[in-house]
Formats: sequence, C-alpha cells, structure tokens
Amino acid sequence: EPAILEAENLDNNGMFRGGPDPDTISLASVTAVTTNVSNKSKPEIKMEPSSGRPVDYQVSVTVIEARQLVGLNMDPMVCVEIGEDKKYTSMKESTNCPYYNEYFVFDFHVPPDVMFDKILKVSVIHSKNLLRSGTLVGTFKLDVGTIYSQPHQFYHKWALLSDPDDITAGGKGYVKCDIAVVAKGDTIKTPHKANESDEDDIESNLLLPEGVPAERQWARYYLKIYKAEGLPRMNTSIMANVKKAFIGENKDLVDPYVQVQFAGQKGKTSVQKSCYEPIWNEQIAFTEMFPPLCRRMKIQLRDSDKVNDVAIGTHFLDLRNISNDGDKFLPTLGPAWVNMYGSTRTFSLLDEYQELNDGLGEGVSFRARLLISLGVEILDTSSPEISCSTEVQVEGVPNISESATGKVEEFFLFGSFLEATMIDRKIGDKPINFEVTIYYGNEIDGALQPKPKGEKGKGDEEETELIHNSSEEEMEDDGDLTSVATTPPMKPVITDNYFHLPYFERKPCIYIKSLWQDQKRRLYNSNIIDNIADKLEDGLNDVNEIIKTEKAYPERRLRGVLEELSQGCQFLALANKDQNQSGRTKLDKERLKLCLSEVEAIGLQAKAMRSQVKKSTVRDKLKLSQNFLSKLRFLADEPQHSVPDVFIWMISNGKRIAYARIPSKDILYSSIDEEKGKDCGKVKTIFLRIPGKKGFGPAGWTVQSKIEIYLWLGLTRQRKDYLNGLPNGFEENKLSKGPGLPSTPPISLTYMSVKQIFQLRVHMYQARSLFAADSTGLSDPFARVFFSTQSQVTEVLAETLCPTWDQLLVFENVELFGEAVELRDDPPIIVIEIYDQDTVGKADFMGRTFAKPVVKMADEHYGPPRFPPQLEYYQIYRGNCAAGEMLAAFELLQIGPNGKADLPPIDGPTDMDRGPILPVPLGIRPVLSKYRIEQVLFWGLRDLKRVNLAQVDRPRVDIECAGKGVQSALIPNFKKNPNFSTLVKWFEVDLPENELLHPPLNIRVVDCRAFGRYTLVGSNAVSSLRKFIYRGQDNPANSWSTTEIIVVSMEQEPTCKKMETVVKLDSDDDKDEKGKKKKRKKVDEPEEEELDESMLDWWSKYFASIETLTEVYPKELESEFDNFEDWLHTFYLFRGKAGDDDDQTVADEDRIVGKFKGSMCMYKVSDDAPRDMSFDSNMGMFQNIPNNDPVNVLVRIYVVRATDLHPADINGKADPYIAIKLGKTEIKDKENYISKQLNPLFGSFDVEATFPMDSTLTVSIYDWDLVGTDDLIGETKIDLENRFYSKHRATCGVANHGYNVWRDPMKPTHILAKLCKDGKLDGPHYGPGGRVKVENRVFMAPTEIEDENLKKKTDEHLALCVLTHWEEIPRVGCKLVPEHVETRPLLHPDKPGIEQGRIELWVDMFPKEMTAPGPALDISPRKPKFELRVIIWNTDEVVLEDDDIFTGEKSSDIFVRWLKGQQEDKQDTDVHYHSITGEGNFNWRFVYPFDYLMAEEKIVISKKESMFAWDETEYKIPPRLNLQVWDADHFSADDFLAIELDLNRFPRGAKTAKQCTIEMVTNEAEMPMVSIFKQKRIKGWWPFVARNEEDEFELTGKVEAELHLLTGEEAEKSPAGEGRNEPEPLEKP
Repeated sequence: EPAILEAENLDNNGMFRGGPDPDTISLASVTAVTTNVSNKSKPEIKMEPSSGRPVDYQVSVTVIEARQLVGLNMDPMVCVEIGEDKKYTSMKESTNCPYYNEYFVFDFHVPPDVMFDKILKVSVIHSKNLLRSGTLVGTFKLDVGTIYSQPHQFYHKWALLSDPDDITAGGKGYVKCDIAVVAKGDTIKTPHKANESDEDDIESNLLLPEGVPAERQWARYYLKIYKAEGLPRMNTSIMANVKKAFIGENKDLVDPYVQVQFAGQKGKTSVQKSCYEPIWNEQIAFTEMFPPLCRRMKIQLRDSDKVNDVAIGTHFLDLRNISNDGDKFLPTLGPAWVNMYGSTRTFSLLDEYQELNDGLGEGVSFRARLLISLGVEILDTSSPEISCSTEVQVEGVPNISESATGKVEEFFLFGSFLEATMIDRKIGDKPINFEVTIYYGNEIDGALQPKPKGEKGKGDEEETELIHNSSEEEMEDDGDLTSVATTPPMKPVITDNYFHLPYFERKPCIYIKSLWQDQKRRLYNSNIIDNIADKLEDGLNDVNEIIKTEKAYPERRLRGVLEELSQGCQFLALANKDQNQSGRTKLDKERLKLCLSEVEAIGLQAKAMRSQVKKSTVRDKLKLSQNFLSKLRFLADEPQHSVPDVFIWMISNGKRIAYARIPSKDILYSSIDEEKGKDCGKVKTIFLRIPGKKGFGPAGWTVQSKIEIYLWLGLTRQRKDYLNGLPNGFEENKLSKGPGLPSTPPISLTYMSVKQIFQLRVHMYQARSLFAADSTGLSDPFARVFFSTQSQVTEVLAETLCPTWDQLLVFENVELFGEAVELRDDPPIIVIEIYDQDTVGKADFMGRTFAKPVVKMADEHYGPPRFPPQLEYYQIYRGNCAAGEMLAAFELLQIGPNGKADLPPIDGPTDMDRGPILPVPLGIRPVLSKYRIEQVLFWGLRDLKRVNLAQVDRPRVDIECAGKGVQSALIPNFKKNPNFSTLVKWFEVDLPENELLHPPLNIRVVDCRAFGRYTLVGSNAVSSLRKFIYRGQDNPANSWSTTEIIVVSMEQEPTCKKMETVVKLDSDDDKDEKGKKKKRKKVDEPEEEELDESMLDWWSKYFASIETLTEVYPKELESEFDNFEDWLHTFYLFRGKAGDDDDQTVADEDRIVGKFKGSMCMYKVSDDAPRDMSFDSNMGMFQNIPNNDPVNVLVRIYVVRATDLHPADINGKADPYIAIKLGKTEIKDKENYISKQLNPLFGSFDVEATFPMDSTLTVSIYDWDLVGTDDLIGETKIDLENRFYSKHRATCGVANHGYNVWRDPMKPTHILAKLCKDGKLDGPHYGPGGRVKVENRVFMAPTEIEDENLKKKTDEHLALCVLTHWEEIPRVGCKLVPEHVETRPLLHPDKPGIEQGRIELWVDMFPKEMTAPGPALDISPRKPKFELRVIIWNTDEVVLEDDDIFTGEKSSDIFVRWLKGQQEDKQDTDVHYHSITGEGNFNWRFVYPFDYLMAEEKIVISKKESMFAWDETEYKIPPRLNLQVWDADHFSADDFLAIELDLNRFPRGAKTAKQCTIEMVTNEAEMPMVSIFKQKRIKGWWPFVARNEEDEFELTGKVEAELHLLTGEEAEKSPAGEGRNEPEPLEKP
C-alpha cells in the first residue's frame, strides 16, 4: 500500500511525542505508527469487585465405558465425585470392560475461585453392595479449573486410573468419559462423531490437558513451613476477658497452625499455642502424579479453637507460576515470605469479612506473612524403600538461618493527599481521616504495651486515640520520627450530590518507615516486564479503537505496536546484578532464565509477525498479540513476595468505610526508569471502594471517595528525591523539633506561589442504549460531570433511552497539582454519572463512565492535530455490566498569564437559542447531511403480551430518529390479523456524515384504547443503522459485465454407483479434526460385499450424511443464514425496568413484550442522483415483497433425536417425550415416551398453521412421570415466518443428489423457473448435452440419472444443479437451504444460558394452495433381528490352577461361559473335569438372538432396571462377544480368563492352535480384521489373555470356536438348539 502521510494519521496523536517535526519523518517509517492514533482518553476502572461473586456452573459427566480394569472376577461400578457430591453408575457383573453410557449433572452456585479449585474424582469400585463398601480399583482426579481452561470440556477421552494406596503399581485401567464445565452463557461445541474406532486407541486419547505427557510419574511435593509473623489479634473467647480481670495480663490469644490443601488432600502442621510469632519448622509431604492436574495449592493459616476454628489468612500457590515445562524446572519456591491479605485487623467476634480470609475476593488488609519453601522430587517407584501409600506426611525440618531470605533494609513510604472528592453522602456529616499502612515488623515499642508491632494507626480504638493524643509523634533513638500514618480528621463540605474535603492550600502528608528483607529486584523484574506489557496493552487498545471507529490504517498502528514490542523485548535487562546477595532462591535463578528466554522469544515472534500484518489480517494478528500480552502479564506475576501492598483506608468517626489497595511494586522507586514502578512519584487518581461482599450489587456502584494522592516508596537511603514528582511552589511544614535534630519529612505541604489554573470544557453530545429505569421501559436521563472539586449537570430529557443533550459544560478555575509534563500526558480523570430523574424521591443511578481530557498547556497552539477534540464513544458501566454508550469530548485548557483572553472562543451554532444552555461548538459537533429513511417497511407485530391486564387490540408503531418520525397504519384487530395494511412509508432526517455518530432509531408500539388514549406497549432502540443503509449496486456479484458468459461446470465426483456414497460407513475411516470424514474409496478390498438395499434407510443416510448427503448443522439453521433476516428484520419490544442483577440477560428475556417485524432502508439524499426508475416507486427499495395476507401452511416437523438431556429423575435418567406448540395447536406425544433415556430418538409430526397468527414453533421435551405433573426438560423456539418468506427458501431443503426421496411437491424445474421469474432473470434455457443457462451463467451436469433402473433423460437434474449453486447467480443469487438437519440447544426458562441438552430436527413447510406433499419420511429407527450362534469346539493350553488332592498334579475343571451384553444373558458349557494338559473338548453351541442398529453399530437391549421398575428401559451397547474360560470350583468363587471380541472388527482366528499367539490381542494393528456382519461365518482359534503381576499380558489359554451370524428370517428357517441339542438339520439328500 502506498506510504502516504495522511493528515488524519497524525490527527489525534498528541504530536509525535517530543519527536522531530512531522515533516521531516521519512515516509517509510510512517507505515508503522508508534504513537497513539486515537486519544488515550478511556481509563479502565472497575468499580465493583468482580471476583468472589457466586455464579451458576453446571458440570456434566458422561461415563461411557471402562477398559483393561485390573483384577479378577470383578463387578465394577464407577463413582464420580465433585467436592462432597457423589454419584454412582449401575454395577456391571463379572467383566473387566464394562459399558455404562450414563450421564450425570452437578449444579453449583459458587464463586469462580471456589469452583475451579474443586476436585473432580472418577473412581472405579468393585463388588459394592448394600452391606459392603466395595474395594477401590483406582481413581483419577483433576481440578475443575483444568477442564474449564480447555475449551470447557474433554470429549470421549480416556482417564487413566491409578491406585492411591500403591504408587508402585502401574495403571489400573481406563475410564472413557466426557466431562464438560459450563458457566452461564458458555457454549460448548459437541463434536459430531459417527464411529468410535479411532477412539479405541486409548494412548492417543488420554484425558489430559494439552502439553501434559501421557506418561505421568509419581512425585513428592514437600512444603516446608518455617514461621509466621504479624498475626492479627484473635481474642475470641470470652474467657480471655475473665482471665484479664483476674490476673491482669492479656496473653496472646491466638493458637495458629497451617493447613495445606492440594489435589483433594489436606495436611496440617502442629498447633503453636498462644503465640503471635509461631515457629513450626515442619514439612508437609504430598504424593501426587507429576505434572499434577490440580493447579493450586491452598495454604491457610488458621487459629485453632474448639468453638470457632477460623482462617486467619489464605494464600494460593499456583504451580504454573513456579515451574516450567519448557526448561524443565520442577516447581520450586523459596525459602521466601508470602504475604496473606484478608479482612481488617481489628478483631470482632463475628467478622463480617470472614470470607476474605478464606481467599474469596480481594483482601482489604495485611493479615500475616508466612515463611515457606516448596520442593518437588520425582519418585523412582521401582526402588524398594519407597513407601507405597499417598497419605500426607508431616515431619520436622531443621531451623532456617535468619539471612536466608535476604538482608533486612529500612524502607521509607511517603504520601501526600492532594484532594479528596466524591465522598459518599451517607458518611458526609462526620469528620473523616485517611490512613495509609504497610504492615511491618519493627519492634519500636518494645513490650511496653501489648500492641501489634510497629503498626501505626491500626489496632483498637483506644490505641488510635493514643497516637492522636501524642501529637502523632514517637521519638526514636536518633530523634527521627518513625511514622505519621493518618491524616488529621476533617469535616467534609458538600459539592452537588457528593462531599469533598476542604484541603485547599494545605495538603496533609503521611510517611512510614519499615523494615523488610530487601528483595527489590523481584519487584524490579516484574516492573520491567509490566512496563513492556503496559506499552503493548496501550497499543493494542489503540488498534482496537482505530478498528472500532473505522479510522484509516489500523494495520500500520499494529505494525508499530509489534515494532515497539520487539524493540522492548530485545533490550531486556533484568535486575540481576546482585548475584551474591543472600536470599536468592532457586526459583529466582530459574525465573530469571525463564523470563529472559520467554521475553526474547516473544520479541522474535513479534518481529516476524510485524511483516505479516496486512489490512486483511489485522484482526487475527490482533488476537495473537493479545496472547503475547497475557504471557507477559503471567511472567510479571512474582510468586515470592517481598514488600507487602499498601492499603489506604478512609475512616469516618473511627469506623473503616472504604479502602484502596496499591501493589507495592507500582510505587517502588529505582534510579533506573524501566525498573521504577509506574505510579512512583506521580499524582494518581484512586477510587476507594467498599470491602468484601458488601461491595456487590448496587451498594458497590456508588463511588465511596475519589482521591488524588502522591506516593513514593524506596529505601530510606535513597530518599533524597522523594518529593521530585510534585509541582514546584510548595513549602514543607514539619513538626517542630529541638535544634540540632535531623530534619524529618513534612506532615503537610502548603502551596503558596504559583498555581496551575485550568478551564475544562465538557462537550456532552448524546448517549445511547441506556439502562431502562422506569416501568415503561424508558428513562428520563441527565448526566452529572465531576472534575476536581466541582460538578455540573446537563438538562433532563424525558422518556428516552437515547438522549441527545448537545450541551457544553464549562468548569472555571480548576486548580490542578502535578508536573506540567505529567499533566499533559496523564491528566486527572473526569467522572460522568448518568441518572434517571424521578418526580418523587431521589434520582436513580443508571451508570458511570470515566474519561481523560485532551490537555492544552498555555504555551501550546490550539489547532490540529489535537484540537478541537473529536467526539468519541465512552462505554457506560453499571456495576460490572455495560449499560450504554456516551458520545462526548473533553478538553482541558490551561489559563496562562493573560487570563482567559488567550482561550479559544466558543462558537455555537447560531440558529438555535436554548437560553443559558450552551450547545456543543461548531468544530466539535458532527457535520449533518440529509438522509432519507426511505421505505420503512411495516410488516406486522407478533406475540404482544398484555399491558396492565388488558389485551392489546389496536396497536400502532411509531418510528422516530433524530426528532423526525413516521407512524404506521393502525392494526384494526390484532387477534384477527396482526399484519399492517399499508406496508411502506418514508421520512427525511438530518444525520451526521460520520456513520459511527448516527443517533439510534427508536421504535415504539402503542395501543390505541377508547377515547383517544394511548398506552405504550413496548419500545426498542436500534443502536446501529448501518445495516439498513442502502449502498447502491456495488457488491462484487454485480461487477461482471452482463455480456460475457460464465460457464460453471458441475462435474460430479467420479460417478460411482450411487449406492457407494452411502454404504461406506466403515468404522476405520480417519477423520479430520472437524468431524467431517475424509472419503476413502475402497477399491482394493475384494471381499467387501454390497449390503442389500433393504438395510439402507434414512438412518444410514443420517449417519453417512455426516459424510456427504445431508448437511448436519451443529447449531441452529438461523446462525448459518443470518437469522433469515434477508429482508424482514425482527425487533424485540421491551418494557419495564431492567434487572438489577449481573445477569441482565435474564431480565431482558422477561422484559420482552412482543416483536415488531419490518425493515427500513436509508440513503443520503443528493440532488444530482437520478432515481433508478426501473422499479415500482411505491415500494421503493423493497421490490418483490410477497403480500402479507394470511397464509395456510402445513408444517411438518421431523425430530431426529435429542442428546445429552439434563436428567430429571432421581436415578439420573429421564423419560422424555416431545411436545409441540404452534399457535393454538398443541401436540403432546405422551404415549410414546421413551423410558430412562437421555439420548432418545423420536419421529415426525404434522401441524397446520396460519401465518401470521401462528408464527413461533416451540418444540419442548418433557419428562414423563407416573405420578404428578411432567417436568419440562428444555425447549427451543423457531420463528417459522421468517423462514417461510426468506429468499434462502427455507420451506423445504433442496436435496443434494443421492437416492433420497424428493420431498418438495414442486419439482426442481418448477422451483428454478419460479426463482428466475421472481428475480426477473433471463432463463432457464435448457440446452442439449446437459447444459442450462440462467442469465449469463451456463451450468453443465450429467443428465442421465438412474431412476428405478430405467435410464431416462430429464432436466430435473440440471435444475437441481443450478439450485445447489444458486449463490453464484448475479444480483439475486443467495445460498438456498439444502436438505439438512439442524442442532438446536434446549433451554429452560429457570436456568437461562445453560444448555439442558440438544435436539436435532428439521422443519418442512408446504403452503396449502400448492399440491399436497407426499407422505412424511419414515425416520423411526429400525432394529433388524439377528441371531448369533457360537460353537465352542475345543480349548487348549488353559493355565492350570488347582492341585489334585491325591496326586499333586496341576489340573483344572474347565468350562466356557459366554456373555453377550448383559449379565443375565450368560450361557455356560458343560464342565470338562480334571483336565491335566489344559485341553478340553466341548462341541457346544451357544445361541443368542439380538436386535442390532446397523447405522449406529449398537445392540439394543430392553430390560427392567430393577424389580420395581415400571417399564423396560432400552440400553444401547456395542456388539462385543465375551468368552470366558472358568475353573469350576465347588467351594471358592470360580476363577476365569477372558477374551472379548468386538463383532465389528476382531482378529481373524488362527487356522491351528499352534498359530494362535498372544500377538493376536496385543498387536491388533497388524492383524487382519474381520466383521461378523460381513463375513457371516468364521471359524478359528483365539487366545485368552490375562494380566500377571507385572501388568504384562500373558497367554493363558486358547479356544477353538465357530461364529455364525444369521438374520432373523434365516434363523427361523433353520433352527438350532443350544448346548448339545439338535444340531442344525442337514440338507435333505
């Protein structure tokens, strides 16, 4: 692209920051723009705490089957537990590979942190019954967070079981399961799988997150806990006060111990009685696999008390932070201090912030610090001395040297409060002071009073008094003042709606000295990386903003960002100079290496990526760059703490009200700029907020207080520069001291001389999509703007969600503090709050946004590129939810020595006179031009609910935009026909040139009642008019000249017999990831027999369709064809107040009172453009609109099946049936409910309907109950009307080729002719040789299709070929809906946003006036009957177990048992007694009839679940034959050896016993496989295998058998008995 330096490119960036003059920049370098293009005017500030709020989660687990379970003769069942909840599958008898396919759902309502730390455990137990608990075979565990951070799920994966009591043993088997975790609003993609053979490869489908090796080893995790410091007081017991009264001493009443939780296990240290500085020196060892699937170790310091055992503080160790699989260092940490934060330190019996101590939510004060270290050692399980169990062990460790954690240094913290504003009114009448703390452990006051050490301004009330009274000074030996931690109390004064503190000239200061181990370089390294990340984040936000506001060249800015990133990463120097320093841990060294290599890698990637950024790829590359950002942030997070965070508290009348927490690294000083914290020595705006749970919901939305504060933290010896960041012109006021004492920091600063005075201009233009605060669904909004200590309001606009204030607010004489350069780059924050004016009571809060002004210093010129500022959209938040956008601009102008004379004049538009209200001036307000909102198409209203209990009868629609509007005709009788009679109207309106600034269009529906009264039914604001702007014919489809002819040749795939495409359902197809199969033409397999026609039906096609024939859409059809809103749009009408919850979606659902269907089209009116006269001028842009009279339609719904339904009954199943509702028709298919199924199959239903009255089809699935009412499982709604009228022709899918029945009453040729006529196209012309011409396209296709074995020529095939490629036709072409099956989520109104299952269906619609359609397709599943006969001829080499009592020889009493599917169906041969060689001759026949689903390759069994079951339940199991050789013992249980053959693919038997080897089982891949369903008859030898002690397979016997499969009819013709009964009759001679 040409590198031209456009003016607009430099438009908004603050000149090239101190760079050369724009003209001297070489053109090439501009293509990567490194300065911000759009204003950095949108600070990100979250008011309401987001963590700690409970959310709805649903965990669903499907246990499919287990394999290779270790053990003999077991009856396994699977137990799934999450936290305390346990659910069990049913028990399967005597099998090592049970098949369950059972589905469990767990519902939770907890904060995310709690949810993701929960452990999900899958264990297999055998022989559990009512009396005994069963023995554990093995377990598998992982935390829920791991599942969630996959794309929410593991699908069809194998979990490897291990035995927690014996870590030397290997795997104990595998369980195949699906696990999914969804929070509200998450969607999960279900991979559509047709066969399962590829999943039988267990090793490649293990249930492990990406990047975890399949072979995990056992490891020991050693957590050493040395000591703790700085514990708060915990005088819980009342006894303490009694004691104090008697003995007169107050013992330390805290009995601390540490509890550690990891991977579902807990370990505790001993309890140290009555001790504030406990020393444990103990280590807790956990044994768990490595890498662990549980990410966080929870370390909790607790106070032991019989009555009230509470947490003092909690720390989470994230193992990903302290290990790295790349450079292969195992998790390691410390010895280092970790800081714990939690609730306030003043003790009360019922701590209202207790959950903060449990690690939920952000801690509001320092609780304690703990010295720990962590090491991991991989166990060599083969060595004999290792203990086998995984119990947690606790043992002592030697003491640690004082210097191990680093040299102790004195740190100095200084802060100055410049202003405190926006103090909440509730607390405004009491004196207020601020307190700053950074807890430290320096014994200044000896043991004189039982006071927490060195902690200033905290502690009990009486102490706070004590400090104030001593005039805030405490002398140290050198006479230096240790600390002043609180500001003097002051009465606030009122500013409109909020209070502020009158600091004026005299600014209070605080300072604190404290001693900490000097681990600055950890913080420095974090700062260096954060610094790079901050730059990157700024840049990315800027690129986003450019894309959003559609400025030119986002790709140049992105290149600039990547350029900066790679520069920043290349010159990375981490603080590493003090190598020899004490306290440097292994983790420090490893992290240093890691950070250097990772950051360098990011730099190289960024550099490589920079060259690939093109206009087309900006968005993808932006996503990738976001990954860099999260990686950098992850690296910057330092797991080993040093200086704790700083807390600022606002105290009113001795009570703590609100706080802010400032990470100490942000204000840490360093002489090197990169290492310095980003807020060190700068004036920052800080918002205080309510601690803990109280801050949730509306309480947390009000700002408690906004302070401007200057902070500096560094070593005392560096403190000479601590005042450098403040603007000049202050004097320090110190406490008076005796002469000769060293100087102390000031306790306040007085500004006398030069003030910096500014004028702020706020241009409030408009807002859109605001929160609906009144019951009508509208609001009366006004805005209040706060800056410094002043505030102003705009006017109130009534009844709108999209106010256009168009108002300029001027703030005079604003005094600001801070250095000029800083102010210009980072001005103070403006707060804008939007309220709803109520006639009575106070105004309701509707949302808030923050902005930064563009600053002009006195010596700068007012002009481009920065001035006048441009209007920008600001996102308005209400709590954590977006609540609209505001369009405004802000400029802050310094008033120079000449006073206001130098300021640019304010010139508003002259034509409007609004009294004292100033409109937005000319350079800033948008330029308007005339648009014509041509052709508002009014189609109709749907589903209107009652208003004030009265039904809506005569509705009308009013449409308004920017003060102009139009009304629709009245609908005379809503019940009879809800469509409008006049379809099209138009109006003209003045709109801004810039499309992004267009005001919203308001749609309101009113009901005309008697006597000319109107009632508002509902309203909708269309925020973006963009999709309705008519752009003229410039889309690429029309750019071909109409003369040339384009030939589209439709060569079929090599024309194979049409049978071929269908039958190849073979299970060994490879799949791509997408679940679409690669086609494999199997030519090289001569033995493949053709299946007979009779076995093919709709289902085979459905399962093959995933291959070719029918589209199976994984989601709703609407999402493929953008909601069928090609000319008819649906606008939902809202009414009533919006919900106060976080989940505004819920509230919105309930607020919908109906739908308006219509559309509009707008274009700029220009005088010279002649109207295109080719179309009917009444209808304007909307040509060929069908008329909207009522139509009768036959709707045919085919419900194929439902999957993963939410269980409704106690047994974890449901008895589903379908209910269909359309208009007044309701079908409940209650008789045909399907017992105990979560994946039921259904059939087809016919309903008649009349559009427009019945337009919404509801398909719901209910759970049948014998007693009581049936429960709704979930439902889905389909808007049929949009489909019916859509030009995508969604009435009946266009069939692809294939032998499928053509369902549409119109033949393809008719459809094509009609489409051509409607679109005024030339054609279709059928030519010879299989050609057809439409407009200027020629399609070619073979005409001969085989039709019932007659070869005949038809044009149908040609027409069909054009229809399937209709999107290629110029001007009117669009994709026609093919024959399809769509998958729709089922939702339940009580659990919004969480899927309750899915349903696969399709809908055909046939208008009544056309010819009647044929009968419905039969999609009910069928089950062909089969009979399997197995003849056991001989066994050989069976391992002998018994000793003969008399002769001492080994011998066995052999019999063969076979299991088919379920335990009840076992059949035994007779017993071959005393086999000494392991041979047995049986000649025994087993006979087994079964129902088989060809398409799914499953056997169907119906049986009652228990004696008490009401009806039979259908099970589907894979066809597997299980042969077992038993040793008939009279006394003990029989022992057995087994082989299992999957009848679809099993190894071909060996010809003789000698050739029969163990390879046939262990090495399946190389063996020739056969399927009994193709071969019908097979005879041979098969091996038996069992696992020995070493877990190897060994050969334990062979069996000679013959398998013979007959269909039901054949079996009736030639019956045969079981056992040695009549054989198969011979042919008659």
